[in-house]
Amino acid sequence: MADREVAGSHLAGYVDILRHASATGRRLTRAEVEARRAEGDRSAEAGLPLRALIRDHLAAAQTVAPTQPSGPLLAAVEQAVDAFVEGYELAQRQAVRQQEAARREFIDDLLYGRGGLGRLAERAERFGLRLSQAHAVAVAAGPEPYGDGYPVARRIEEAVLGRFGNRQILLATKDGRLICVAPGDQPDVLAFFAKQAHVATAGGRAAIGRSHPGPGGVVHSYEEALNALDLAERMGLEGPVLHAADLLVYPVLTRDRQAMADLVESVLGPLRQARGGPQALLDTLISYFDSGCVATEAARRLSLSVRALTYRLERIHTLCGADPVDPRHRYTLQTAAIGARLLGWPGAEA
Repeated sequence: MADREVAGSHLAGYVDILRHASATGRRLTRAEVEARRAEGDRSAEAGLPLRALIRDHLAAAQTVAPTQPSGPLLAAVEQAVDAFVEGYELAQRQAVRQQEAARREFIDDLLYGRGGLGRLAERAERFGLRLSQAHAVAVAAGPEPYGDGYPVARRIEEAVLGRFGNRQILLATKDGRLICVAPGDQPDVLAFFAKQAHVATAGGRAAIGRSHPGPGGVVHSYEEALNALDLAERMGLEGPVLHAADLLVYPVLTRDRQAMADLVESVLGPLRQARGGPQALLDTLISYFDSGCVATEAARRLSLSVRALTYRLERIHTLCGADPVDPRHRYTLQTAAIGARLLGWPGAEA
């Protein structure tokens, strides 16, 4: 039914109900209550404002008041309006649930590249995105999983939208993480999101994928951000915000996984001969390289004396035949150490 027809029908039968109920002092019948509830449902679907609808009900009751006893009339008005509002609110909640389901389905399809790119682009416009443009995605993870409606997610959304307005930004949650999709030429949006997520999640970390064009670009950027978070966990990378563009060397190193595994085992395998296994010496290599090959800083990170650190480096040289202090050997050892972290070497078998 057209909106104007609904607007003229939401009081249909209402005055007659008031007259009959107030004249006899009876309560509304089940059929009358259902009729008022159905009118509330239809009015909500038509998008009519509830406050104006209630005013119409009260005004209509005034036309009946001079001929009916006030007590029964007020009781009938209360029951009729209550049923109408219940129908209206139920319809609104159902509409919200349907919108949330549609939004969730769209987000899943967007982040996984499902549903056809053309259709996806059409649906994106309903949520304020223009997928013909380039987009970048930021993913934030905290100490606990987050879902839509969580206070943390709401605070971040309010902060981002309060700062930037709509501006073709999509905020959501996925698999317990917080997601922000923004146009690729607005890196300030993702930087602000990452900062807010770090604060709101009590020290959580965010990763920002690179900007990529088209509907498939969102998927690509999202995967880069997820991979950056995974790399940070495996590599022990520090800092609240990671940029996929700064970590491109790691996917390159593991593109040929078998070759990297062979390098790690060939270069670092002899460390298995160390008393207590290879882990302590591997940690020494990692700290040494992460410290820019500065022995004093590496020793501080490992809570060792410089003498103890130097002994470990000499032990690595003896076992592996490669000297971490020698620039000619350094690149091979450092690449192998990075590979060990990426592959989880030596693993449980050590």
